[in-house]
Amino acid sequence: MAIAADLSPSPLALPPTSSDDKNAKALRFIEEITRNPDRVQERVLAEILSQNAQTEYLKRFQLSEATDRHTFKSKVPVVSYEDLKHDIQRIANGDRSPIFCAHPISEFLTSSGTSAGERKLMPTIREEMDRRQLLYSLLMPVMNQYVAGLDKGKALLFLFIKSETQTPSGLVARPVLTSYYKSEQFKNRPHDPYNVYTSPDEAILCPDSFQSMYTQMLCGLIMRHEVLRVGAVFASGLLRAIRFLQLNWAQLAHDISTGTLNPKITDPAITERMAQTLKPNPELANFITKECSGETWERIITRIWPNTKYLDVIVTGAMAQYIPTLNYYSGGLPLACTMYASSECYFGLNLNPICNPSDVSYTIMPNMGYFEFLPHDDDSSTSSSTSSRDSPPPLVDLADVELGKSYELVLTGYSGLCRYRVGDVLQVTGFHNSAPEFRFVRRKNVLLSIDSDKTDEAELQNAVDNASVLLKELNTSVVEYTSFADTKSIPGHYVIYWELLMKDSRHAPSSDVLEKCCLTMEESLNSVYRQGRVSDHSIGPLEIRVVKNGTFEELMDYAISRGASINQYKVPRCVTFTPITELLDSRVESVHFSPAEPHWTPERGC
Repeated sequence: MAIAADLSPSPLALPPTSSDDKNAKALRFIEEITRNPDRVQERVLAEILSQNAQTEYLKRFQLSEATDRHTFKSKVPVVSYEDLKHDIQRIANGDRSPIFCAHPISEFLTSSGTSAGERKLMPTIREEMDRRQLLYSLLMPVMNQYVAGLDKGKALLFLFIKSETQTPSGLVARPVLTSYYKSEQFKNRPHDPYNVYTSPDEAILCPDSFQSMYTQMLCGLIMRHEVLRVGAVFASGLLRAIRFLQLNWAQLAHDISTGTLNPKITDPAITERMAQTLKPNPELANFITKECSGETWERIITRIWPNTKYLDVIVTGAMAQYIPTLNYYSGGLPLACTMYASSECYFGLNLNPICNPSDVSYTIMPNMGYFEFLPHDDDSSTSSSTSSRDSPPPLVDLADVELGKSYELVLTGYSGLCRYRVGDVLQVTGFHNSAPEFRFVRRKNVLLSIDSDKTDEAELQNAVDNASVLLKELNTSVVEYTSFADTKSIPGHYVIYWELLMKDSRHAPSSDVLEKCCLTMEESLNSVYRQGRVSDHSIGPLEIRVVKNGTFEELMDYAISRGASINQYKVPRCVTFTPITELLDSRVESVHFSPAEPHWTPERGC
């Protein structure tokens, strides 16, 4: 990468050396770019502005090819996706002119955040793949400082591709990890003893989620003594894999015992690969049967994969709700959150990966993009009321953020996004050299999340409104509602508490009607949620719990007893505090689940 070239050679560009040499050079690279992050940031911005000087977007603000920060900040506005949506759609429809970026747009990365209920499309360029690969190349050198011997075994990581589609222009639109796993950089990655997977590429790249999961689990069981770390991208994904083992261990044991492959696995690339891998092993099959047929699944991960040193999963943000279950299945193995990334940009690393999940902080690598920070205060409108087209708010540079303060992240990237509000709220927890470390606080405006889905309050309100239409002919209405993400079941699911007003109790809504209300709500939620339900099976059926009349008054009384103002009290649209969920559950009169899957197609999904 050009920006890093005069600071330290990129680890990707280094000649083949021993693993120890590669690790040492990667760590030196991190040390050097974090010593003076402001200097790196200044050069990154200059390079981005110079590269994209002749783009339509920058010309609108009359930068006159200026590459200095002051001019950039004074002329270029802070924007949200809605501000860019029209131009993004032009690219999607086939406009090949340099709108955002001088380099050709190679594809769209679909963000798990949504716009009007559908995925956001983030334009990207081929050169970005090298930046992502650079960050991946730093992960194991960092981890190797804390966990010894990771080059002596393999990683059981459950990795999957998701559905993709094409825009009218012919450009593909897909999630960022699907883009990476299908890239030449991933397929032709050089051998690295610290990054050997039990899962064959054929299984990772299989679009059928059952065949992919089955094959990855089967290979993980066959190589169980070689496994040194177990994981998935998100905590929810690893728990889904454990649930899959609970449901399919008998067939998996049969395959291992006989050396034959489940007939449900029909993908030609997988069957050819497994013909070379699968051999009869009755002893291993008996072991799996004994462990999986027992009364308890406590510590099942370390029982089946006894050499596991840690779990490689994201447990920050909404994923924190899965920590107790992970601890149950693993016997309290360390949980390593290694990287902070999104569709818009790969941001940074956790340089202390074996830490308590509550202490996870990420050091943003200053060479990945140009970063600014909008001061964020939940008790004021500072960060939320600023119109994207108003004069630029007082953003703070990466080197100037203050310890303990919270900020919304704003990105200017090589693919053409300029002063783009990513929507992540971060808190400064410390510094590595001079580079700040950030704790991920939350995604702005996200109310409910199980996996990669993100449902905000407006979407939930719309879903409740649509479902309420089914109650009108019964002279029934929803008086109040709240919600929570139930992760005790696998997969997790949305729970909606309804208090109903029935004008004629003799015609109360039947269970069938309320189940239809559940499905109507699901049909109203965004495409990421619906894909999780239909294609990925990462989200379970939505549940409505009808509570007794007066329940929400009791909820208000409880809040006031804890110090809330009666004049300012508002019913929370999502609850996580255990005493509140216990109060609600103690008032439940009936429970109803969605009876079918909502509509979803890949074309609509992107």
